[in-house]
Amino acid sequence: MRFFKIANIKKTIYYFKRNGIMNTFYAVWERCIGEKTEYSFFEPEEAVLDEQRKYSFKKLYKFSILVPAYETKEVYLRELIESVLKQTYTNFELIIADAGKSNHVEQVVKSYDDRRIKYIKLKENGGISENTNEGLKLATGDYVGLLDHDDILTGNALFEMAKKIEKGQETGRDYHMLYSDEDKCDGEGKQFFDPHIKTDFNLDLLLSNNYICHFLVMKTELMKELGFRKEYDGAQDYDIILRAVECLLKENGYEKTKNGQIGHVPQVLYHWRCHEASTAENPESKKYAYDAGKRAVTDFVERMGWHAKVEDTCHVGFYRIEEQDIFSDLGNVGAIGGKVLDRKNRVTGNLQLEGKKPFEGLYVHFSGYMHRASLWQTMDTLDLRCIRVHPDLRGLFEEITGMGYTENEKNKMFFGEKYKKSEEEWSILSNAFCEEVKKRGYRLIFYPKYVYKIRKK
Repeated sequence: MRFFKIANIKKTIYYFKRNGIMNTFYAVWERCIGEKTEYSFFEPEEAVLDEQRKYSFKKLYKFSILVPAYETKEVYLRELIESVLKQTYTNFELIIADAGKSNHVEQVVKSYDDRRIKYIKLKENGGISENTNEGLKLATGDYVGLLDHDDILTGNALFEMAKKIEKGQETGRDYHMLYSDEDKCDGEGKQFFDPHIKTDFNLDLLLSNNYICHFLVMKTELMKELGFRKEYDGAQDYDIILRAVECLLKENGYEKTKNGQIGHVPQVLYHWRCHEASTAENPESKKYAYDAGKRAVTDFVERMGWHAKVEDTCHVGFYRIEEQDIFSDLGNVGAIGGKVLDRKNRVTGNLQLEGKKPFEGLYVHFSGYMHRASLWQTMDTLDLRCIRVHPDLRGLFEEITGMGYTENEKNKMFFGEKYKKSEEEWSILSNAFCEEVKKRGYRLIFYPKYVYKIRKK
């Protein structure tokens, strides 16, 4: 079992030092159960790839694939280059900015006779952000895609991005930023595991963790305008994503940004290689990166004018925002809601995101897939049995539900325990109220610290 690998034992010890024995117990218990999930990755069949090669796009958007390299192992570099060259969508350039002291990266690159490959030897190693900025100067594409120097793209990665852009244009969407699902692979690039199946753009989840990550493409003009900042090395991608989101939010508002300018391609298009030195395999190897990520979120909050503090969670690289008054401090928040538990302390009820109940059946002390049950995030539907509503919307709450809105004095939440309704009735009312709140331009936020347990009948 993968759980008993040395790397996982190290992670458990590190988690124990940060969070204590009980949190570690529940984390290990959940991890052991989760290890039963099987995952396999398969490239699209050759017939599908061949159809992609023949597809006629209305406009051939050009992608600049940007790779900052530093003494990259030859086997990794060749796999990276060949994963780009085998793309079924061929209008791209591969830019490799080499900050290494030796010339072995250059020798590998020059062994490929392809004019789409651009190589630059940097005068000095200025760090990941500065090195990336130097490569960015050479980009001539419509979009820039970021690729780490030891990772791999799937053969259909650029095709799927181009197809999403084209479909967006047909429906009035002008995507400034797109991202895909991803997984991890071993050092040999043969075994695939830990798929990260993402949500569509979710502002509050993004403030909890850089779930966007790989594979990311962004309009070249926007990326060049923002640039990468040296003081955020290790979390430079997170920082530029947050600043891009800030620009779009301030210019266009939440709904247009969410539904028309940031796109999600729900396919695994990127393999994140894991080896002993990588962040993916060893969280202690780049603790500074997680500290930089926290600063990136803090800066976003401050630039937005929100009065809140960013804290670490039990999980490395995951954050939470602590506010004084959520409705005045975090923008257009209409309501926050927590978990409703059944008699066995498992999540039930009406929390919904993208047509699913993401935490259904999860034990109360478990953090769930990608720790999302422990993270703030935007939701489509909250459960009215455990909710707090913006003061301006409490009249709407009473109008739709027929219930008087009264908050618990201790934690300022509304609990529906005194109203005797069936599960179906709670579901109907929860959906009706939440839909109306969203229509009025508000966000609904899942607030994991609040819990309501259904009493015995």
